Order: sequence, then structure tokens, then C-alpha cells
Amino acid sequence: MIKKSVESLGFKMTDVKILLASHGSPNVNPGFQLVGNKDYPEIAADFAKTFEVLKSFPCDVFLGAHGGYYGMVERHSLLKKGQADAFVNPKGYKEYVALKERAFRKTLAVQQDKAKQGEVDQVKPPSVAAIRDRLRKYIAAKEIAGAVTLVATPDRIIHLDASGHAALDPAEAMQTDAIFWIASMSKPILAALLLMLQDEGLLSVDDPVEKYLPEFKGLRTADGKPAKVTIRHLLTHTSGMGEITAEQARACKTLASVIPLYVAKPVGFTPGSKWVYCQSGINTGGRIAEVVTGEPLEKLLQKRLFGPLGMKDTTFYLTDKQLPRLAKSYRHTKEGGLEATDIFFLNGKSPTSLERFPAPNGGLFSTASDYARFCQMVLRGGELDGKRYLKPETVKLMTTIQTAALKTGFTPGNGWGLGWCVVREPQGITAMLSPGTFGHGGAYGTQAWIDPKKQRVYILMVQRANFPNSDASEVRRGFQEAANAAFSKSKSK
Repeated sequence: MIKKSVESLGFKMTDVKILLASHGSPNVNPGFQLVGNKDYPEIAADFAKTFEVLKSFPCDVFLGAHGGYYGMVERHSLLKKGQADAFVNPKGYKEYVALKERAFRKTLAVQQDKAKQGEVDQVKPPSVAAIRDRLRKYIAAKEIAGAVTLVATPDRIIHLDASGHAALDPAEAMQTDAIFWIASMSKPILAALLLMLQDEGLLSVDDPVEKYLPEFKGLRTADGKPAKVTIRHLLTHTSGMGEITAEQARACKTLASVIPLYVAKPVGFTPGSKWVYCQSGINTGGRIAEVVTGEPLEKLLQKRLFGPLGMKDTTFYLTDKQLPRLAKSYRHTKEGGLEATDIFFLNGKSPTSLERFPAPNGGLFSTASDYARFCQMVLRGGELDGKRYLKPETVKLMTTIQTAALKTGFTPGNGWGLGWCVVREPQGITAMLSPGTFGHGGAYGTQAWIDPKKQRVYILMVQRANFPNSDASEVRRGFQEAANAAFSKSKSK
């Protein structure tokens, strides 16, 4: 085909150094994001490399698919009139590439200037009215002061809304970037980290804890017998480990300092024989991560997960700049109202205080959008934006039931994975979810659930202190029902 085209122009193939036939072009389409592109973070660099390669090509004959480029129509007319060298146009190719590169550089410069001013154009996710309206009913009924709700697929956010108030007195409207204490939603993050370390060969979930923490050689049952606990027991809440008091926790500044206190408590049952929700086990897992890497847990999570995932507001310790965005916590009163309350987990300390250990059992603060990034990575089998965090088979291990037939969780029909609650038989509060859905709740009503069959992430952020059972709250039920109905209906159309 190329030979015929060249010979039709009056040349022999030996006369032509390089022929470039342009069909597509290195265009930057209007509105395309070169800076801050979450789906393709290397896009600007790849464009620049492309132009360097294109400029390195010599070119005798340049054929463009679009007639308007560099007098193509006129040149074709000359060819028809008998001018055999009408398309011999080395200059035209160079001009074409230069034009496209100038357009790229101009667009890049504009977007970089906006980024410096914090004004990178972002497509605002839609707010689904049916979900928003359901949450507003709970706000009107004074079940909660406000909420941020989010629904995502593996590659985008399909609903994001802020309703009600982040604070009631003085009144402050809830914003989608509000920060929440996510409490036990911290646990799946610790599980992901430990399994990343397993993928790297630094540990195995079936290793005994005493391999990394020698203090555990002294762990005993109530009758004095040795208790052998594995990392798997820690992540499935089957270790039987005892808990420490709030006063003891308040005195500890590091995870290393809390471990001897855990070991001093007798184990309540033979590890692996029962499921009992266990805070000490998760914190022990955090200390193991520190030991095998030689890094403090807060820095390790920032380096391995929060930084790479773009979770800029997820931390154990809020900064002074972040603190104003922290949603106020409320409790429901007997009179049917809401009154302000503290985050009990902080034991009287400020969210900015570094005078407390980084507790993976429930110490993290986050936003709906941040946590969605983590959930999307897991939903995608351990990968996001071209970066792999976990092997697909490791994600499957983490998010499938590891507790056999043991009764687990705070609502019926669940089993437990490694750090995650897994829906075995959907019912009641989980009736709208598929079997195999996995997730976790938090003490003040926050919820995050991933439905792998429907390929959806559901995130609810609230700060309500005294739900009778935060995993079974009507707010959770209403949000999940509305979200499932809205997107199941749109998919069927």
C-alpha cells in the first residue's frame, strides 16, 4: 500500500527516507486534564516524550488525513496537474509537529498555573436526588446533624453529596471535603498494609506473633497455659486477647509501649475457636508492621498507602489547617434532639495531639473521597491508577470469609475476612447487598461497603455517638437502599 502510494507520486521507494502518513494526531482536546489526572498521572510526561520522538524523525513525504493541514488540498491539485513532487514536503512535517507541541505546551502551562493556585479544573461528581432526599429525612428527624454520602465504581465517583450541618451551634453547613473520625474503618487499612508486607515476603499471616514480638512468648490463658496467636488470629478477631483500660491507653505514646500491657492480659479462649471483636489484636498487628519495616506506623501508612493513593486528609493526627474541617460529633438525647459530644477515643486529647500512639484499631481521620480511593483500589483487585498495591489473589484472601462457620459481626449473616466483615447471607441491613460484599463500620456511624458483584462502593460519613448499633442504624439502611435502587434502576434502563 505504501509502495503504491509513493510510486503514484512519481518516486521510487529508494528515493524516500521516511514517509509519515498522519491519521490521528497528538492533540490535547479541550477540557482534557494534563495536571492532576488521577486516571493517567504520567500523561503530561508521556506527551512530552512523544513530541521528542516525533521531532527526531526525518521526513521527505508527509501525508495528512485531514486536508486542511499545510496546503494538502492545494498540493493534491498540483499533483493532479502533473507536479510529481507536490507532496515532497519535509518542512510541512516539522511545522505540523511544532504546531501540535506549541498547543500542548500552552495547555500544560495554563493548567500548571491553575494548579499552583489550587484551581485545577475538576469535574464535580453528580449528587443523586433520591439519596440526598433520604439522608435529609434523617437530618430533619435529628437522627444525625449532617452527612456526606458517596457511591463509586472501580473508576469513578457516581454520587457525592453533603447534607445538613458539620456543626449546629454556630451553624456550619456540611461540605463534601469534611473530615470525620472513621474509628474502626481504620482496621481494613491496617489489614491491607500487613498483606502488602506479606506480598513482599516480609511476613506471613500464618506466622506466630511471637516471631516478631518476643513478648508474646509469655502470653497465657486464664489457667496459665501458653497461648499461640498468629497474625491471622489478629485480623479475624479470633485471638482471644484481652483489652486494656482507657487510662492505660492514655498513658501510652507508642505502639511498642502498649504491647506489654496486652501480653499481661490473659487470653479468653483458645485462639481460633471463637470470634470476639478485639481491639488489642489489631493494634498488635500495627506493631508487627513497625517491627518488620523499621518505620513508625503513621509514616509507613503515609508512604505505602495514603501518599500514593492521594489520600491527603487521612491521618492519625490532624494538622491545624485540617482541624476546622472536622465534623462535630453529636449524641441523640432522650428528648429527641442532638447534643455535642467528644470523640471518646482521643481520651481527652486534641485531634492534633501527637501525645498518643497511632492506633490502627480506630485512630484514623478521613474524608469520603479519600476512603473511596482506598476502596476503589481494593475493588480493582489491588491496583489503582496503574500502580499495584496488592496481588489480586491477596485481595481475594483478604476479602473472603476466613472464619469458617463461626458466628461473627454485629449484624446477622456475616463472616470475617482478614480485617474485613464479609456478607455471607444478605438480610436485614444488608439485604440490598450481594453475597460476598465486604466492608466495615465505625463507632460513630461511618460505613464503607464494597459490592464486588455490582462493582460499587458505598460510603456513609456521619458523626453520631450513641447509635444502639452503628452497623445496624436506620441511616445506614436508608442510604444503602436509596443508592442501590438509584443505580440498579439506571443500569436497567
